[in-house]
Amino acid sequence: MTANSRYKSRAPRAEDGEEKDYVGFASLPNQVHRKSVKKGFDFTLMVAGESGLGKSTLVNSLFLTDLHKDRKLLNAEERISQTVEITTHTVDIEEKGVKLKLTIVDTPGFGDAVNNTECWRAVTGYIDQQLEHYFRDESGLNRKNIQDNRVHCCLYFVPPFGHGY
Repeated sequence: MTANSRYKSRAPRAEDGEEKDYVGFASLPNQVHRKSVKKGFDFTLMVAGESGLGKSTLVNSLFLTDLHKDRKLLNAEERISQTVEITTHTVDIEEKGVKLKLTIVDTPGFGDAVNNTECWRAVTGYIDQQLEHYFRDESGLNRKNIQDNRVHCCLYFVPPFGHGY
């Protein structure tokens, strides 16, 4: 018995030598893969950083979409009074039969204030809220159609100018 034949599937074979489809432990990885690809995937990307650093431009370039079609640019007085406001945008992407529900979490106003000591609280509060919501759904009785809105990745944009340390 060779090393390669030892790990091959023990599935029954048809007359032409092809393996027949059957349900068993040997075909479990293929079954999970097919089920996952058929259902699709959820991915949540959070982008955080000061205004004007290119967060929306990067997301638009990566996913060939326009997140802010009707965005109104604020003047300086409106930006001063603005607080961190978290907005979500959902885009459905399909490539080679694989579906992806991409949720972009944008944080306009993050780090724009003169005093930014508490600006991170809105971001961490949103992340905690999504984790709690998912945990509550996962602990419930009906777990078939759970929406996974947890933040999977956070890109933090650092301003290119420093204070000359």
